[in-house]
Amino acid sequence: MTAQETVEHKYVYDFAEGNKDLKDLLGGKGANLAEMTNLGLPVPPGFTITTEACKAYLATGAEPAGLAEQIANHLASLERAMGRRLGDPDDPLLVSVRSGAKFSMPGMMETVLNVGLNDRSVVGLAAQAGGNERFAWDSYRRLIQMFGKTVCDVPGEEFEHALDEAKHARGTTDDLDLDAGDLRELVDAYKKIFSKHTGRDFPQEPREQLDLAVRAVFDSWNAERAVVYRRQERIPADLGTAVNVVAMVFGNLGADSGTGVAFTRDPASGAQGIYGDYLANAQGEDVVAGIRNTVPLQELERIDKKSYDELLDYMARLERHYRDLCDIEFTIERGKLWMLQTRVGKRTAAAAFVIAGQLVDEGLIDLDEALHRVNGAQLAQLMFPRFQLDHEFQPVATGIGASPGAAVGKVVFTSARAVELAAEGEAVILVRRETNPDDLNGMIAARGILTSRGGKTSHAAVVARGMGKTCVSGADELTIDVPKRRFMVAGQTVGEGDVVSIDGTTGKVYLGEVPVSPSEVVRYFEGEVDPEATDDALVKAVHRIMSYADASRRLAVRTNADTAADAARARRFGAEGIGLCRTEHMFLGDRRELVERLILARDPAERDEALAALLPLQRADFVEIFREMDGLPVTVRLIDPPLHEFLPPLEQLAVNVAVAQERGEDVAKEEALLAAVRRMHEENPMLGLRGVRLGLVIPGLFAMQVRAITEAAVECARQGIRSCPEIMVPLVGAVQELETVRAEAERIIAEVVGGSEVDVLIGTMIEVPRAALTAGQIAEAAEFFSFGTNDLTQMGWGFSRDDVEGAFFWRYLELGIFGISPFESIDADGIGRLVRIATEEGRAARPGLKIGVCGEHGGDPDSVHFFHSVGLDYVSCSPFRVPVARLEAGRATVVTTGSDSR
Repeated sequence: MTAQETVEHKYVYDFAEGNKDLKDLLGGKGANLAEMTNLGLPVPPGFTITTEACKAYLATGAEPAGLAEQIANHLASLERAMGRRLGDPDDPLLVSVRSGAKFSMPGMMETVLNVGLNDRSVVGLAAQAGGNERFAWDSYRRLIQMFGKTVCDVPGEEFEHALDEAKHARGTTDDLDLDAGDLRELVDAYKKIFSKHTGRDFPQEPREQLDLAVRAVFDSWNAERAVVYRRQERIPADLGTAVNVVAMVFGNLGADSGTGVAFTRDPASGAQGIYGDYLANAQGEDVVAGIRNTVPLQELERIDKKSYDELLDYMARLERHYRDLCDIEFTIERGKLWMLQTRVGKRTAAAAFVIAGQLVDEGLIDLDEALHRVNGAQLAQLMFPRFQLDHEFQPVATGIGASPGAAVGKVVFTSARAVELAAEGEAVILVRRETNPDDLNGMIAARGILTSRGGKTSHAAVVARGMGKTCVSGADELTIDVPKRRFMVAGQTVGEGDVVSIDGTTGKVYLGEVPVSPSEVVRYFEGEVDPEATDDALVKAVHRIMSYADASRRLAVRTNADTAADAARARRFGAEGIGLCRTEHMFLGDRRELVERLILARDPAERDEALAALLPLQRADFVEIFREMDGLPVTVRLIDPPLHEFLPPLEQLAVNVAVAQERGEDVAKEEALLAAVRRMHEENPMLGLRGVRLGLVIPGLFAMQVRAITEAAVECARQGIRSCPEIMVPLVGAVQELETVRAEAERIIAEVVGGSEVDVLIGTMIEVPRAALTAGQIAEAAEFFSFGTNDLTQMGWGFSRDDVEGAFFWRYLELGIFGISPFESIDADGIGRLVRIATEEGRAARPGLKIGVCGEHGGDPDSVHFFHSVGLDYVSCSPFRVPVARLEAGRATVVTTGSDSR
């Protein structure tokens, strides 16, 4: 590329040149400012510096060639449009410099307001404002504070301390009580703080301020809190941020000015109406930071009806245009309404379902799009429990229900303490006056967030809603003393470690642990709530979308269940069979003694006696499960773990024997057990004598299980229960293993079934990499495959799951080696390739081969989409995740067929 071509690369776009579909290039904020400009809404003029410029800067540490000149040209155009020059001493143009990535990252990157103010232009700004010196000096102190903290890393606490001292000297706690003289002195104090930490005076050249602010926004893409947020939200790290340079409009010019945030529907519940916050005589960061408590948006009708009516009109237009809930920031400057930002609004899980249904009813979207706009993670949130309140529990405070849910935990007052206790397994509630982006790690670690300041649009509220965390904000009855790690409320003192309960729906705060009860959504899935008869909008919305998902999906959804109770619940939740019934779980409890007898058998007769005792117990288990799954398939995995897992640990047995010997007690049985455990001890039991190997080494073990399964099926048939058993052989690595087991199983099945109308399938788990790579051979002896993705991931990666997740996965996630644990979501490139190979080669050898997955990946939303794309027939997961899998299987079909998605 020549130097001339580099200069000509377009890095800066005027708002009139973009649109909402250019988010990759202009970021979400820039694209939406351009869209509002094109719609004719009152947007302050400005321009956007592209994400490409950011990526070039971050790659080299220097601005790309031509960027400075393009900024100068667009700044000149902006000055002509406004009739003012940046930082002019007599009639200054001021601008804001704001970040704006493709995906919303609220509060994670930087913003600088009032760029262009200096010691001379502050006088011109006062004249512009009709002699309002207080406004001008307030704007200047805000610039020094934001610029110092954002651009030059000056500790924000020092500015806050100086502000507190100024208010104390005035004898007030309200910023608005400071007059122009107070603020002029505060500016001098801020300048001294700036010089102390930077070694230079506050920059007086407006263009230098602008250039440094742009670089600071670029750099903020890699700030720690931004990196943590991207990792939490799975946002790619290579997108970069755009920078928006916008002519300043002022909400802090007096009582006829103000700023606010509006939602076209309630982002917490989805209810239609007017929702948002307004703060008179303030700039935008005052609302988001929660520094002063806001009034409900409806109050604006009383304060300024003209602006209120205009705002409602623009809100309606934007919602129709975007076909979704819109989140809007606005400022009123002396009675003139300006639209500063819009975006498709973050919402709670409940609101996502309710709004999707409403928009279908309004004809703005179809059911395909409605299904696309909700997801399994949101549905899982809705299945969490809620508080079960009675007269014993009275709230000690009521704030704003900012993000719904019920959270109980120990009080902590710092992000670091929240992370520390959460790592120890403690449930914690993070309590702050207001949160800021530096609290992100603590917010992630906490079960819930409680603040004494702010509203539904404060930092705490927005971030908590995005994470699905319970949040109560603006609980101003709390007096929080962070240094002493306590808060006072209702005459009581609550210290760190005390337990509180917060309700993110009602905003109520309770002392102590409040019991919880199931959600209405769970009651609906349990069949306890009639969706046609209920008035619950959420239940109706979930029913409608789930019904459409079921009608749309190709994948069947089964469950992993080892008991009749689990099977029954899973069926109520919509399971279409059992994809994994683990027989080893049936050997625990009272039956452990029989397993010991099997292990300690001295000859075939004793072994057969132990197996014969287990047979009727196993048979009874299967009868119960088949009865619950009447007419649906049940895949029973033959015993998989090593037998020594049913015995006490080696160290415990050795100690018991030594102690008993010391006391002179009879230790014959214990010694025999100890000898057996030592004999069976393996350095790596997960790769040792287990699964099919166990069945081949211990005569009669698999035979007993096959007989129990078949006899149960025959007994059910006599009772009019239609069973569909599928016997699954685990850990097969070679077709010869399966052929050996199959031959014996077929003989037993034929013997037991006789003339009964019982059909028993025989298949295998594909969980050993070699099995995946020789699936064509194995399919010749298997009537079905089921991928055991837990073990396949362990063996494919060479990981021991029980060891690695705590040992080093955190570091892999931190370094970006993993975006998410491969045990949580399928590794599509590696383990997924094995799944794809085995599916293709298995069906090539046996057309129509039934294939499913029974690892916990079967309930992971992203993994379900992958299994759909590979062509599996079903996924299987724990009962509680069955609804999630059903929803995602429907969404996978919609996405595959190309829905009209936003």
